[in-house]
Amino acid sequence: MKTAGKHFKFINSKTGNVIFHHTLNGNLNEDEIKQALEKVKAQVATQYEVFLDTIYWEEEKEEISPL
Repeated sequence: MKTAGKHFKFINSKTGNVIFHHTLNGNLNEDEIKQALEKVKAQVATQYEVFLDTIYWEEEKEEISPL
């Protein structure tokens, strides 16, 4: 059975803007997820020329609208 990927958004804390989206394999454990997100965070900081401490991530949750 395939596990759905986990979706994350990276946010610039100074502006509040989402600057990057990333999806990870749903089969990763918590440590692997954290390591992967730290690596992506460093790449995003370099790409967008912002300080590493300015960026944080949040998991994107699907919102189900009531019918």
